[in-house]
Amino acid sequence: MTQALDLVLDFVFPPRCLACGAAVGKQGGLCGECWAGLAIPGEPCCAACQRPLTGPAEGGEALCAPCLAVPPRHAGIHAATLYTPVSRKLILAFKHGRRIALAPTLARLIAARLPAGLTGQVIVPVPLHRWRLWGRGYNQAALLAHELARMGHGTLAVDALVRVRRTPSLGGLGKKARRKALRGAIRVAQGRQSVVRGREVLLVDDVLTSGATTDACAAALRRAGARSVRIACFARVLEEAIPLTTNRTPGAAMAPGAG
Repeated sequence: MTQALDLVLDFVFPPRCLACGAAVGKQGGLCGECWAGLAIPGEPCCAACQRPLTGPAEGGEALCAPCLAVPPRHAGIHAATLYTPVSRKLILAFKHGRRIALAPTLARLIAARLPAGLTGQVIVPVPLHRWRLWGRGYNQAALLAHELARMGHGTLAVDALVRVRRTPSLGGLGKKARRKALRGAIRVAQGRQSVVRGREVLLVDDVLTSGATTDACAAALRRAGARSVRIACFARVLEEAIPLTTNRTPGAAMAPGAG
């Protein structure tokens, strides 16, 4: 029955690449060119934040310069891709183009980067302020978190964090300005401390830019007693990692997020 329905769906809606719209063999996939345009983080990488390193990491304990300068509050960053024109196109369609059907595909790519055996964790999405949520109609991070929970990567706590005041768009702001804008804006929701206390938390967002938003979320979760906080995202902006094939650089002004 499922195969028959798939054939009917393919006949009515021929499979198209999620990024560029070219014909593909299966629903929910990418064409060869767009798949090649994704940059999947790999080894060697920073032992603390999984930032790709250019040299060998002996014993798996090498740290990147940012982590040496400021030890992270999180227990690791697990990004499905680095921020490239293809991943940017997918993020824009998902976040601003209302293509929420992209959530399962993006979540599967995130899940492929998660460490094995972390099934008892609490999955918490980065929150939106209620006005932004009402305006957009959905929280893209919550959709990804829901899919990860559905795949068995932990227990969803969609309302564990709350953004108590509206913050300006962080695009184009420097790191200090971002931290200032987020100061006191994100908290663990009243009555939800017991959900994260003593637990390992997987914090989910769509795109990680400077890390200011996820740092604010991690700090709130740790204050509420979370044992550790890992970060999972679809795309991670790293200016030094790869050159973009467009005329724009992958800085904060280009990234469609505030992470």
